Amino acid sequence: MFAAELITSLVGRLRVPAVVLPIIVLAISAAGSAAPDDRNLARLEEVWRLVDEHFFDPEFNGVDWPAMLDRHAASAREADDDAELAAAVNAMLGELDTSHTRYFTKRDPAYYQLLGIFSHGRRGGPIRERFSGGEVRYADTGLVADEIDGTIFITGIIDGMPAADADLRIGDEIISVDGRPYEPRQSAAREAGPPLTIEIQRSPDPASRRHLAVRRELVEPNEMFLRAMRESARVIERDGVAVGYVHVWSWAGEHFQQQLIELLNDEPPRDAEALVLDIRDGWGGARTWYLNLFNRNVPVMTMHPREGEPHTLDMHWRKPVVLLINGGSRSGKEVIAWGFRTCDIGPVVGTPTAGAVTAGRAFILSDGSLLYLAVADVRVDGKRLEGVGVEPDVRVPREIPYAAGADPQLQRAVEVAAELARR
Repeated sequence: MFAAELITSLVGRLRVPAVVLPIIVLAISAAGSAAPDDRNLARLEEVWRLVDEHFFDPEFNGVDWPAMLDRHAASAREADDDAELAAAVNAMLGELDTSHTRYFTKRDPAYYQLLGIFSHGRRGGPIRERFSGGEVRYADTGLVADEIDGTIFITGIIDGMPAADADLRIGDEIISVDGRPYEPRQSAAREAGPPLTIEIQRSPDPASRRHLAVRRELVEPNEMFLRAMRESARVIERDGVAVGYVHVWSWAGEHFQQQLIELLNDEPPRDAEALVLDIRDGWGGARTWYLNLFNRNVPVMTMHPREGEPHTLDMHWRKPVVLLINGGSRSGKEVIAWGFRTCDIGPVVGTPTAGAVTAGRAFILSDGSLLYLAVADVRVDGKRLEGVGVEPDVRVPREIPYAAGADPQLQRAVEVAAELARR
């Protein structure tokens, strides 16, 4: 009954741009008290069925979808824990070779971040009801890590989070966490708990190893990403030119766009001579009209009262702007990058975007795990960006392993912005 009501209220009435569909559908399954291998197979079958019913391409990207259930059933049955089951389910989903298509457990930070995105606003009540206090919260350090050539490295540090104060740097190899191997996609917790001891190696030399204490903070995902945007905002001086900088970690909602507008009008970047807008990594969700913030052709209106000074009402950024992208810029952020290039808003610096531009819908499964599934294809000005991405105007690679925090992409973007300001 509850699932049917939720499908009616969200799927039937919600109208949003295709890149992000903040829709939660609860799936019902009778896994019950079956044996572990039977429960695992039931979960795989539940995911398979949802894909069969909702995946945007009836040809399943050329994959024999009915055969995929049998191909991956043995791996699912043999899984000893949630992590191994998730690997089996994602191996099956990986056959589709499509973005916005992945399975997440409650041990995955993305599980909470996605639910946080979808819970925002008045239609998110059913999601919030699943969490104590009515808010999606989980414990996080703000550290983002991934495997590169078989080794785990820090690939990002969310501004304003504990990891940003712990002397961790992008490029550090993670040796262990509390003496155990670090699992990038199995690191979320429901409670903050005691600080973690993270052993890192800063250079190829094992002598550079050190142990750092990092606390976990209980956060609501939207609040975390809004704070990260605020904390990132600053002015960088380059050859006598003041260059503003803001990192948009998530653009999945108008509240992020509104904060960006406020930062560029009320905070230090306002007085800068140029701007670097960093949309590397994080979540997409941006809408095409967000580009209007950089429309220099909008009229400027000034109020002249009888008494007092004239007051100009202008919320647009009219000075030079450079967009910073990488392979973690995905979904709606890629549409923004496309707009920067096709509308000649400003140079795009970095490496090509992810090529992950489909419309995703989230399905909460019967055990509370989450399937994120591409339910619609997307065209931008008639062009399909899925699997293609957006090329930068100025290509600047960034080698992550043992980078010790060095960021040549940002450095080059600031240089380009300063050059534009001097013209």
